[in-house]
Amino acid sequence: MSFTILIVDDNEDIRFTLKEICDFAGWSSMEAATGKSAMEQCAALHLDLILLDYHMPYWDGLKTTKEIRKHNSSIPIIILTVDERQEVADVFMEAGANDFALKPIKAPDLISRIRINLKIAKLTEHHGQAFVDKGISQSTLMSIKNYLMKQTNLASIDEIQKELPISYQTVHRYVNYLETKGEVEVISQYGKQGRPKNKYRLL
Repeated sequence: MSFTILIVDDNEDIRFTLKEICDFAGWSSMEAATGKSAMEQCAALHLDLILLDYHMPYWDGLKTTKEIRKHNSSIPIIILTVDERQEVADVFMEAGANDFALKPIKAPDLISRIRINLKIAKLTEHHGQAFVDKGISQSTLMSIKNYLMKQTNLASIDEIQKELPISYQTVHRYVNYLETKGEVEVISQYGKQGRPKNKYRLL
């Protein structure tokens, strides 16, 4: 299936690099040098995902995200930023962003994030209000999936909960949800005594 990705960055060299990554992965791409241009293209064209730089003049990534969400509530938005602070991520998630990719961009990481977000978007499209009906927040879901994606080893609910500002019960509910969707594999590990501990891996 062919996907079209909008690349939004005021730096021409970065837009070129992102276009090369999209070309390599087999996706079509469009470009915008400003947030306002991005919103106009989003309104006029059929796009499947937006790569959006945080720090831009006039409309930064946060304002652009808010403006896009006024007209399109479903298109995945991945923020590109050098800022790793949790409070920045929280503000963007509240505004409607779906994911983050840290600069300097690493092609394998970005391609993985794009694929996951496209897959979630198709799931949402096919199942309508699945997230709302099941009481699943997309931002919380993405936080958990992003954590699992970064892990080289299996992760337990305790380990996920310690790294994210989410309660144990919430993590448990979300990983069970991901398991029912076939997006997470559950592996039981047996210790010397007591009940086996479940650990999780993103598929």
